[in-house]
Formats: sequence, C-alpha cells, structure tokens
Amino acid sequence: MRTFWKSYLTGLQLHVAVVEYTKVPLSWNDDNYTPDVNKLYYIQEGEGYIKIGDRIYYPKAGDLCLLPADVTQSYGTINTNTFGKYWCHFTAKLGNFNLFQVLELPVILTVTDHPALKDKFDRLRYHHKSEEWTADLHVQAIFLEMMAMFLEQTDRVTINTPTTSSFEKMNVVLSYIEEHLSENISVDTLAQLVHFHPNYFIRMFKNTTGLSPIQYVNRKRMDKARELLSFTSLSISAVAEALGMDATYFSRLFKEYTALSPSEYRELLLK
Repeated sequence: MRTFWKSYLTGLQLHVAVVEYTKVPLSWNDDNYTPDVNKLYYIQEGEGYIKIGDRIYYPKAGDLCLLPADVTQSYGTINTNTFGKYWCHFTAKLGNFNLFQVLELPVILTVTDHPALKDKFDRLRYHHKSEEWTADLHVQAIFLEMMAMFLEQTDRVTINTPTTSSFEKMNVVLSYIEEHLSENISVDTLAQLVHFHPNYFIRMFKNTTGLSPIQYVNRKRMDKARELLSFTSLSISAVAEALGMDATYFSRLFKEYTALSPSEYRELLLK
C-alpha cells in the first residue's frame, strides 16, 4: 500500500464539484444510471436506500457512503422519514483512470468520530462557496483529510492495478527505478524500457505520477537518503555514493527537498 501511494498518488488529480446539505424530498430517486462523478453521502438522519451494481444498501445515521463513478447505481426513499445528508460530488483521477477503479473500498463506512467529520463537511461547504483566493487550497486540504480518514478507518482496501498496457509499462519503469537508484538513470534509458519515444514517455510519466522522470528519480533518491541517514551509520559521502551521486550535489539536492543539510537532518534525529 505504501509503495502504491508513493508511486502514484503524486499524480492524483482531484476536483470537488459540489458540496451541500439536503433533507431529500420523497421524489428523490433514480434507477440504473451510471454517473461520471464520485459521490460521498454522510447520513445525518432518516432512511432510504442506495444500490451499487447488484447490491442494495440501507445506510443509517452516522454512515459515510462512497458511490464510485462509472458504476451502475440507483437510489431512493422508502418512507416519509427521508435522508438528511451532507453530500459531495467529486472527480479523482490517476492519469486516465478513476481512482476508485484502481482503489477498491467498501461502499459504507461507519464513522467513529462524528463531530470531527461533521466539522470537515461544514468547513468544506464554507470554503467551496467562498470567494477567497485561498478557497481552493482549503477545499483540497479538507477533502484529502476526509479521504485519508476513510482509508484509515476501513479494513478493506484492495488495489486493482489496471491491466492496460500503459499501467503495465509504467510498473516496469517504476520497478526499474527502485532497483537502480545507485546508477545513472536517464530518460532515454527509461523510455527504451517500454519502447516509447522520450518525448511521449515524459508526457505519459508525468500524467501518471505528477512528476517528470528526473523529479521522480530525485524524490526516490531523497526518500532513500532519509532512510539511510536515519537507520544506518553511513557517512554522508557514503550515503551519496550509495545513491550514485556526487557528495556536493547530493547535499545541495537534499537541502532543496528537506530544507536541511544531511548533517543537520541527522543531528535533528539525535535530539
């Protein structure tokens, strides 16, 4: 799971389209449609049903429901005590894929901290409607907190890496990078691995990971550097050598990524 997120989550493209609270009318229903957005329902009161694929669910107050895009679904009321719910429509893409094609989660999560989640939805609504120039940053931050909470509180998370040629080729590239961090890794070498023209490869790589190949390689090297500085007694020059880097360049790059020199980073760990 950690390897998956480190490799792909940097390329997550998130957009929150709408956030509201609604006491739904009796007419709230739709059958067998396929939305092009993901939906979150946080049930506060009332009764109703949702159907995802062939399975029907009857959420209750306190449940957080995740309805993924591109899946046939239905919803509706069952009596006059209708749902009162926070709801949110959003898109979440990894390259050309919906996040929830890749990451399979349960439809319903029983929330353990209702005041915290209610506060998140209230803040999300406020900032989504705000005209402040920082509003989108708040929306992204709050929504990512909510998704992290969903992931942390569920015990059923399955990664379904798409069996498309682009994902399979990208996995070859990422595995190669992991195994050759101590060597000179060029864009041409990576592109040749998957038989792509370098210019096309760079575009595909950035669409998938959110980083250029060189940025990604440097980030992985700095992750490895932090690990070596934290858990080994290797000298800084030895750490640089283990990553195939000149010591001076390594120290400069490490400071760019962490705002600390390697020696300052190691000293901080000892305090």
